[in-house]
Amino acid sequence: MNNKTISTALISVFSKDGLEPIVKELDRLGVTIYSTGGTESFIKALNINVIPVEKVTSYPSILGGRVKTLHPKIFGGILNRQNNAQDISELADYNIPQIDLVIVDLYPFEKTVASGSSHEDIIEKIDIGGISLIRAAAKNYEDVVCVASVDDYAEFLELLQSKKGETTSADRKRFAAKAFNVSSHYDTSIFNYFNSDQQETVLKISETNGKELRYGENPHQKGYFYGDFNAMFDQLHGKELSYNNLLDVDAAVNLMNEFKGEAPTFAILKHNNACGFAQRPTLHQAYVDALAGDPVSAFGGILIANTEIDETTAQEINSLFCEVVIAPSFSAEAREILESKKNRILLVQKDVELSQTTVRTCLNGILVQDRDNITDAISDLTYSTNNKPTQNELEDLIFASKICKHTKSNTIVLVKNQQLCASGTGQTSRVDALNQAIHKAQSFNFDLKGAVMASDAFFPFPDCVEIAKNAGITAVIQPGGSIKDDLSVDYCNANNMAMVMTGTRHFKH
Repeated sequence: MNNKTISTALISVFSKDGLEPIVKELDRLGVTIYSTGGTESFIKALNINVIPVEKVTSYPSILGGRVKTLHPKIFGGILNRQNNAQDISELADYNIPQIDLVIVDLYPFEKTVASGSSHEDIIEKIDIGGISLIRAAAKNYEDVVCVASVDDYAEFLELLQSKKGETTSADRKRFAAKAFNVSSHYDTSIFNYFNSDQQETVLKISETNGKELRYGENPHQKGYFYGDFNAMFDQLHGKELSYNNLLDVDAAVNLMNEFKGEAPTFAILKHNNACGFAQRPTLHQAYVDALAGDPVSAFGGILIANTEIDETTAQEINSLFCEVVIAPSFSAEAREILESKKNRILLVQKDVELSQTTVRTCLNGILVQDRDNITDAISDLTYSTNNKPTQNELEDLIFASKICKHTKSNTIVLVKNQQLCASGTGQTSRVDALNQAIHKAQSFNFDLKGAVMASDAFFPFPDCVEIAKNAGITAVIQPGGSIKDDLSVDYCNANNMAMVMTGTRHFKH
């Protein structure tokens, strides 16, 4: 088991939160404590004996505190192998104290970057001595305990109290793993700050908040979520989110972000695609009309609103079985109604900036790309046909384009009066996507006369606009860019249809 009893400790931390009970317990156990700077002053203020590191090194803190613990007498005390006779002999020869415990909490580099501090302040928050102490102590875990973060103080205190200062090899190895997690994450953050202009084509991702899910996409697959979910949502009610729930929530948030600050808007999603969507003067009516888009697919769906969910809307929602409901807020009456179903998940979405890159595994590597941040607007449009869209059609075209951007390719989206009539999703041809959308809209009794059509990519042939015309669709929005764009434009001109082009493709695979 290779049990060790802590008799000496070096403590050098940025955050003193939670440190006091550890120091007091070490003192009670008779542990000799070494420290420096602010940590030394903190321990002295507790009326606990502490030996300044300078007394060990016979060297003062220099360069404005940049160099304090970087000394052979400190690192020799940490890195010596206690089962190595030569190491023990050299400790005696050079009067180096054995150090059994190292407690470090690093300068808050990430928080300093996030705060918008100056480059000079950020550089000063790159910890040198602390990170070196962590690596040394964790490397020599067979003899030394390394506590590398304020987040581990509570666990270490419990260990101290329960085992009276004794640790096993397994204990020390567990804390070493935590320590290398801290150091690797810290270095990744520093690299990403320096490489913000992507001079080095290197991908370094480090997420320290990990959670095991019930399972992955299917019950036979393991699943994990890495990230700070609580920074983005307050979960008010319901069961734990599943892997598939999280994917749908991600799709819902990205879609609704296109309508932030607009009139009351409601979306219903299933398998990452909108099956119902509407914008209306009231949220209640927006929900009713979104549900009308596909009341069958809405069963078990993910619901999201861009404004507070009120009592009237909640009463309507409550009759539908749905997995998750997301909104910026819920009225007290709405919460009471929606919480009547014990497993229904209620999420309050916070205003958090999303990552500007997307990442996914591919073959034996990883694909990374910029987030698709272009939202088509009326000012971006090129009017390609003789017949120009009406103001109502223009508004519907932009509305449809926003939904289309967040629908699986190949896709066609049909909209009328700020309501999703239907979409064809994930089809191998654009014609199939259009036929699917028309069939679905008609099956739910939508009158497509005067509706508009959005496509995520260009039309290489006029077949889609011809099918759309025959269904009653009067206006089309598409990126353009085909060498045969004129074929579709000519058909629209000959059949009194309006077509606008955005110049931006929105594939979503």
